[in-house]
Order: sequence, then C-alpha cells, then structure tokens
Amino acid sequence: MRDTRPAGVADRCEHPTPLASGRDADVFVIDDRRVLRRYREGGDVAAEAAVMAHVASHGFPVPRVYQARGADLVMERLDGPTMLSAFLAGELDATETATCLADLHRRLHALPPRLGQGEDDRILHLDLHPENVMLTSRGPVVIDWRNATEGPADLDVALSAIIIAQVAVEEAHPLASPAATLLAAFVDRVGGRVLTTLDQAVAMRRDDPALTSGERERLDAAAALITGRCWSRQPRGAARPGA
Repeated sequence: MRDTRPAGVADRCEHPTPLASGRDADVFVIDDRRVLRRYREGGDVAAEAAVMAHVASHGFPVPRVYQARGADLVMERLDGPTMLSAFLAGELDATETATCLADLHRRLHALPPRLGQGEDDRILHLDLHPENVMLTSRGPVVIDWRNATEGPADLDVALSAIIIAQVAVEEAHPLASPAATLLAAFVDRVGGRVLTTLDQAVAMRRDDPALTSGERERLDAAAALITGRCWSRQPRGAARPGA
C-alpha cells in the first residue's frame, strides 16, 4: 500500500550531508539547526522519541525532536564535542568526566517513569557513556536513546560501568588506559550500586547483537575489573560479596 501521509522533513532530504556514523545508525546534516538520524536496518523510532519527549518535559537535557517517522529521527543539531572527545583532549580529567556521568544518572533516575507502575521503576538509558554525551553551550546533553526502557536505576549504572570496562580490558585498544582511569573514577562516585545488578548488566550486554565476538569474550574480564575496583574501596576486613 502506498504511503499517503504528508511528506515530512526527512522525506524531503534526498541527499543529506553525512555527519557521523554509529554501529546501527547514520547521522546527516539537514541545516544549521537540524540533523537526521537514520537507522540502517529500518525500525520505528516512535518509542525513542516518546522517551526523549518525556524526559525533556521534566527538564532532562536531550536534543529537541522535530520529527519521528519510521527509521528516521529529525533532531536538534547540537554544538560542542562529545564528552569522550573532551576527555581524550584533556579538556576534562577523569574525575570531572566521571562526576558528570554519575550526575546525569542521578538526574535521570530522579524522574518519574513514563509507563512503569513499580516502586523501583525508573527511566533507563542503557547506553549512557561518554560518547553519548554532548558538551554543548547549554551544558551536557544525552543522545542515542534507542535502548531506553524502564526498570531499576542500578541496572543503568552497571551498564555504563561494563561498557567502559570492556574498553579498559582490551589491551590492544588505544583507549584502554584512559578507560581504566575513567572506570575507577566512575565506580568511586557510584559505589556499590554497580555490583547490585552487575550480573544482569553483563547478561544484557552479552545478548547485544551489535557486539563482536571479541567484545563478548571480554565481558567476564570487564566484570572482574569492576568487582575488583568495588572491592578495593571497601574497608579493610569487610567480607567479599558472596563470601
């Protein structure tokens, strides 16, 4: 059946200018205030746009959404670098980066859920790491909400930790050392929250179809690195988890 809906912004952009590419989506420039995020394998961005609208209505920093249709999301074009770029350039140190990341988690998890009715249900980003935070003229803005869902806040924190740890344990990765430093600073700020749902976070990460086989193989080492860091923060004489 032919689509008879009125053409939107995304439909009129036949030859947009490429801006960036991720694992499953490409970003194109529309003009000086808008970008088009297009998922290569198709899909429906309605749920992603709804979560972004919900958190924005409560003051959480996300790009403004102009249009959501099919696999296309037309959003505000943000200025400034990613948090990862600023960290690697020395514009932010590990403490500043970890503090900002932990604060974004705190702010997000303070919001009411959009759908959930459970006492512990919170909005979860599930991919909140320095490459998905833009440092704009209006402050940090969180992007890429495709994985967003609702559940226990600690799961979101654990996912962030495991994503960073996966880089830290890959010895050949050029960012392994900075990632290890950042992980230590992040764990220091969120503490034992990482451990409460670490197993669940690892299982979710293992099921991510976007991961390579090598990334899956390093998950156990990443979890061990996080556990070791959390244990090192405990007072001397404290019992190890599960002991």
